[in-house]
Parts: sequence; C-alpha cells; structure tokens
Amino acid sequence: MLDTIGAGSLAELFDTIPEAVRMKAWNVAPGISEMEVCRDVAELAGRNVTNAVCFLGGGYYDHYIPAAVDALSSRSEFYTAYTPYQPECSQGTLQSIYEYQSVICRLTDMEFANASLYEGSTAVFEAATMAVRATRRRCVLLHDSINPRYKEVLRTHVPNLDLDLREVNSENIFDGALQEAACVVVQNPSFLGGIDDFTHLAERCHAAKALLVVIFYPISLGLLKTPGEMGADIAVAEGQSLGMPLGFGGPYLGILATRKALVRKMPGRIAGETVDAQGRRGFVLTLQAREQHIRREKAMSNICSNQALCALRALIFLCLYGKEGLREVAGACHAKSEYLKSRLTFAKHLNRTPTFNEFAVRLPRPASEVVYEMMKAGYQAGLPLEALGAGGPNDLLIAVTEQRTRAEMDAFALALEKTLCS
Repeated sequence: MLDTIGAGSLAELFDTIPEAVRMKAWNVAPGISEMEVCRDVAELAGRNVTNAVCFLGGGYYDHYIPAAVDALSSRSEFYTAYTPYQPECSQGTLQSIYEYQSVICRLTDMEFANASLYEGSTAVFEAATMAVRATRRRCVLLHDSINPRYKEVLRTHVPNLDLDLREVNSENIFDGALQEAACVVVQNPSFLGGIDDFTHLAERCHAAKALLVVIFYPISLGLLKTPGEMGADIAVAEGQSLGMPLGFGGPYLGILATRKALVRKMPGRIAGETVDAQGRRGFVLTLQAREQHIRREKAMSNICSNQALCALRALIFLCLYGKEGLREVAGACHAKSEYLKSRLTFAKHLNRTPTFNEFAVRLPRPASEVVYEMMKAGYQAGLPLEALGAGGPNDLLIAVTEQRTRAEMDAFALALEKTLCS
C-alpha cells in the first residue's frame, strides 16, 4: 500500500495528522487464533458485574422488558436490507415507523412525531435547532432542570453554529431573555427527579413568540401531565425506558414530537399512510425531500441513521402495556420510590418538590466512594452528582423502577447504612 501511494514509511503516511494527537507507537501484538480470541473475550466479559441490584438512573433505567418485545422485534418481516426510501421493498419498516409515530403522538398529546433520532441528547439538540429555524432567533435558554449530559451534547454541537446558549432557572427566566429566545428547554421530571408543571411557562413563551421544548420521561406519562397538555411546542425524550436494555450507552432511541405548524421544520424520518394505484393501503416517507437524510449541506439536519428497530421495540412495548398498563408501571415506580425514601432516614433528602421515581440525597461520605463499596455488596447504588456538576461530592441520585422488590429495597437501605457507618 505504501509503495502504491508513494509514501516512504508508515510514519510518513500519518504526517498530516497533528503530532499532539498522532499515535506515539504502533506496537501491535502478534495475531492469535479465533479460538484464543473467543477465550480471551469470554474471560474479559466474565469480569462484568451482571447481577447487581440496580438503583442507577440519570436518564437510563432498569425497567422490565416483556419477552414479546425481543420475540417480535426479531422477526424477519420487520427487517429490510435498505433504509426505507423505496416503499416497494420497505413496507414492513415503513408501517412500523408509522405506527410508532402514532403511539408517540398519543403518549405525548402532540400532533406529529418522527423516527430515526439517535438518542435523547441528540434529540434535544435537534429540537433546539428546529426552534431556531422556526423562529429565526439564535438564543436557546436551557433551564436548570435539564440533564447535564444533554447540555454537554448541545455545547459540543454548537461551536460552529450561530447559536447563543444561555442557562436560566425559574427565578431569572423572565428577566427579558424570553423576548429574544428561540425556545426554552425544560425537563419534567427534572434531572434530580422533581416534578413540575410548565403550563404557565408555555403561555409566557408564546406571548414572547418563543417556543417551549419539554424533555419528558416516557414512563412518567402514565401519571404526569403530558407535554401537549402543558402547551409544549416540541417534546423530546430518551426512549431507552420503552423496551431497550441498559447497554453501555446504546443503541437507544431519540423521541421527538411536535405541533402541526412546525412539522416542516422537523428532522428525521416521517412515514405517512397512502394508497397505491390499485387502491391498496401503503406507507411512504413523506413531507421531506431525500436530501433531508443524505446531503449534509442541503439538509436541515445531519441525522440520517435508521433507528427503526429501536422504534419498533418502543412500539411493541407501548402496545403490550397499553394505557392502563403504562399507568400501573408508572404508579409502581412512584410508590416504590416513595417507600425507599422513607427507609433512607439517615440521608439528607435534597428535593424540594414531589418526585416521580428518582430522588437526590446527601450522604455523610463522598458518594463515589460509597457507590464503589456498594458495588462490592451487589448494588448499583446510584449516580454520584459531583462529576456531572449537578451536586456536591456527597450527593447521590437514586432511581427506583417497578422491578425493585420490597426485600431488595430493605436490604439496600441496610447495606447503605452499614457502608456509611463503616
């Protein structure tokens, strides 16, 4: 290869890469056989802790996934060899996207939904830039209720864009900023688990000709007011809780729904129902040119992946549970969270408002140390908040889902108290 392209050496080949980020050495181990690779990988995988009782949250949750989700999403009818631009060979995928959009609209009380966003944080970025396009304003207000990871992703995306990101809270949000804002981005429940109602904020946004973007937790909508009921213009979420296992960051699903007036500004794929020349029901991508997905310089967004299988899992999950089932799951999450709260009398509770299934506590010891020691006892005790800039060194975010039993929570409370006293 070096001879063909005229490079004198491997080092010369990589000369164009800045020295600061260039590989310092190319010490590649000798090759091994497939059998040896399998043995090494199995040994490495064996180091993972797979049976810890999970109280970890912060945007990703240990919900039960019915067996039918795996069984149905694995069927060949729902697979296609190509992304669904050609309806004649993609009806299965297109129908599943259409049905997914329909249930997301019902879940959120919004009018349109899309598919093919990567995950929650990039869905927030897409919602913000969508609001900028719709209002022709460049200021985006980020409420302090938002997941710090989402803010970090937004900041990562915008350095080369003409956007002004500002952080606000409920006290200073009305100090003139709304008049020049494209949108206000809020989260309910908040990153620390608190429940709020942003209906009044939606009214103030609309009076100032700004949009309201609400980040929601899909399971919580079994109990809480929906983004549509609050008057949101765009609703976004991380879809992992709808039938996707915790998988070291993915693959997950970005959810985005909006009002009809904004649908032409919405990125991602939108499937519609139609009839063919023979009058037969069919499905197609609609409302967008193909350039929306494949020509970066012409498109509104650089989102072009096919997350249809993740969307299918969310569709099956929601159809299996239905309205009443989702309400029961949400009710169980809330009730069990309240029970665990009552057991943790030795920790200071930080939330000032009611919570859904997640709450923050302040421990008498550094949270990161406590989490490490609790893992040895078989518990994923929660998310330390200091590293995320969401709390002090002793602050811990704890989540409870419908999977946790009373026995597990009692044992967790005892183990945590013992760890703190050791």
